[in-house]
Amino acid sequence: MLDVFADANLSIGSGEVVALVGPSGSGKSSLLHIAGLLEAPDKGQIFIAGKEYSTENDASKTSARRDLIGFIYQFHHLLPEFSALENVSMPQMISGVKKSAANERSTYLLESLGLGHRIKHRPAELSGGEQQRVAIARALANNPKLLLADEPTGNLDPETAELVYGELLSLVRSEGIAALIATHNPELASRMDRTVLMQDGQLIST
Repeated sequence: MLDVFADANLSIGSGEVVALVGPSGSGKSSLLHIAGLLEAPDKGQIFIAGKEYSTENDASKTSARRDLIGFIYQFHHLLPEFSALENVSMPQMISGVKKSAANERSTYLLESLGLGHRIKHRPAELSGGEQQRVAIARALANNPKLLLADEPTGNLDPETAELVYGELLSLVRSEGIAALIATHNPELASRMDRTVLMQDGQLIST
């Protein structure tokens, strides 16, 4: 049996942005999957918004992922047949939000990310940076308590990555979301509130 984590412990407050760094294969993605209730830990506890979820059933975890957690990955995973606005509105309507309210929230998020003039465009009509901005807006659409991002600008050129990161951090802080962002970029990590290093299965504050 392989132990990936050893007494890993991390708390993130509302509006706090934490950088997760470490070499490839150190367990950063696994930690994000566990924190996002995609994988179950062998032991330990996971609290989100004051509720412990590690022992909850699948239905409860699914509801939490939909309503409390936002995910951003390296690749945007947008639905190609829908516009930017529809991609961001869809998670809200699945949660029971009316279309008009969902579109209003989506428009606000997309405008905050500099995409007000691109809301009717489909992913194929957007640049890589624009597609990732839509993915960010989608992750924030349901007002999550926790945002988990795994190298969210890893596929972008340095200049675009810097711009997108700035917009992401500004929006996350203004929305009061707790965020854990895995990155290999030390300059981007330095812009966050604090950094934790994943090393030998432990989380070390740096």
